[in-house]
Amino acid sequence: MGRRRNVAAGEPLIWEDDDSLVVANVIEGVLKMTTSTEDGREQIVGVAYPSDFIGRPFGQTSRASVVALTDARVCVFARNDFDRFAREHPELEHKLLERTLAELDRTRSWMMLLGRKTASEKIATFLLDMSERFGETGCATTLTPARRFALPFSRQQVADLLGLTIETVSRQFTRLKADGVIGLPSRREVEVLDRRALVVLAG
Repeated sequence: MGRRRNVAAGEPLIWEDDDSLVVANVIEGVLKMTTSTEDGREQIVGVAYPSDFIGRPFGQTSRASVVALTDARVCVFARNDFDRFAREHPELEHKLLERTLAELDRTRSWMMLLGRKTASEKIATFLLDMSERFGETGCATTLTPARRFALPFSRQQVADLLGLTIETVSRQFTRLKADGVIGLPSRREVEVLDRRALVVLAG
């Protein structure tokens, strides 16, 4: 049913308010989910990483645009075919429900981050999340967080994602580097030097 598709950085896969024609599983790369305000401003409302499911099964209209942040590879399914297959296989419907509930939990945590955490707590939480997202799963299915990783976001996108200004984001990164908590080998690369301190800062 599925077909592999390469998506270049910046290329849209799904458009907000369009008919929901496809769903997809992320194989490689990172994609962002965005909505637009009436005056045309973009707000990032979610990020999809490898193994994440994107699109709206059993729905008629896409509630967000999905755009590749990095070069990505996805497995795309026609939504009608996927919906029909899911109805015929209750175990798949159950798996979709589990993923939906997990996404709801992440959304609640994100609301807490945006609404209650300080700028330093937001940045620390964000970096811990990135470290875990880009970590490796060992033979015992335990996750080893990545110590060094490349951010798929620009500083402006980090600011948009966390509800901060780009100046605040830059100051927080500089402060964490000066305190020896992280290293910044390049503009996009981050190295976690003191994970325990980062956890404390995340609150």
